[in-house]
Amino acid sequence: MEPALEEHRFPCPQCGGDLRFAPGEGRLLCDHCGHEEPLADTGRGHQPIPETDFRRGVEMALPDSEVQLARFSRCPNCGAEVEFDPDLHAAECPFCATPVVTDTGESRHIKPRGVAPFRLTETEAREAMTRWLGKLWFAPSGLVDYARKGRALQGVYVPYWTFDADTRSAYRGQRGTVYYETRQVRVRDQRGGSRIETRQVARIRWTPVAGRVARFFDDVLVLASRALPEGHTDALEPWDLSQLEPYAPEYLAGFRAEGYTISLQDGMTEARAQMDRMIERDVRFDIGGDRQQIEGIDTQVSGVTFKHILLPVWTAAYRYRGRSFRFVVNGQTGRVQGERPWSAVKIVVAALLGLALAAAVAYGLQQANQQGLIDFRSY
Repeated sequence: MEPALEEHRFPCPQCGGDLRFAPGEGRLLCDHCGHEEPLADTGRGHQPIPETDFRRGVEMALPDSEVQLARFSRCPNCGAEVEFDPDLHAAECPFCATPVVTDTGESRHIKPRGVAPFRLTETEAREAMTRWLGKLWFAPSGLVDYARKGRALQGVYVPYWTFDADTRSAYRGQRGTVYYETRQVRVRDQRGGSRIETRQVARIRWTPVAGRVARFFDDVLVLASRALPEGHTDALEPWDLSQLEPYAPEYLAGFRAEGYTISLQDGMTEARAQMDRMIERDVRFDIGGDRQQIEGIDTQVSGVTFKHILLPVWTAAYRYRGRSFRFVVNGQTGRVQGERPWSAVKIVVAALLGLALAAAVAYGLQQANQQGLIDFRSY
């Protein structure tokens, strides 16, 4: 039996308007009449959010409670798949401001298990972005004005995978120990002669080694979308995953949710790359010595589980001379990252000012030099 299509709409019981989740307040709010609704108790307490077996997820052998049908519209520019209100027939992509014609195509997705609710309001996110833009040299003046007076930022829940795994690795390599030899070397002096000097020369003694290391990986985080450049999302880290709440559609009220476009299998491939880098560090530490050479690592991975989670991002797109520039703000911490246009006028003016300053300094040095010659001759 296919799961039913979920509708994330929460009408106000007083005026019929749409309720929205109020960041940082843990309640639903109606912007029309001011009515407030508390969020239902998730009953989480201090219990961790359940993990799902990785193999079952890859094979989609999941119960209906862990699968959802949703309507996502794909942006033709950046490829983001964003969930829009079914009443909308056209909108803009929140990541790149490209016009998107919404559709009613339904897709079967693994349901999010956890969500980190927005903690920053739109006003707080805009203030953080304005401060960040104010530090950019040679940015068009209209850019900061846009940040202050532009259209509203859009809150989007961005999909991530998290992976847990037990790893046991056998390695072989060599441990290098630095020692010093005393040698006499002939060196030339500035007069063309030579002399004998005694010097300490570093040498490395290599010893074959082999061993085992083990590590349990908890919540290896992998972005499940390609809508934003990897540099943007990496710069938003760290995320506080201790603030994850069990998924409830109320947290999405008034916000958009992006569907994952990176499969669970591909997400695990990226997670393994992160794990391998950490395992290599463990191996080098285990080898010890002054230098390490790793000749091979054989890692056995077991007990792999995953979660599909949603993390909060405020987004804005600024169009400058026909190009779209994107800005993102971490909805938990206020960290900002984005692309920036360059103002040709400001660059030219700065270059001219630099040339003028250099000319003024050169002229001043020339005058001082001439004055010095006159004074010298007067003695």
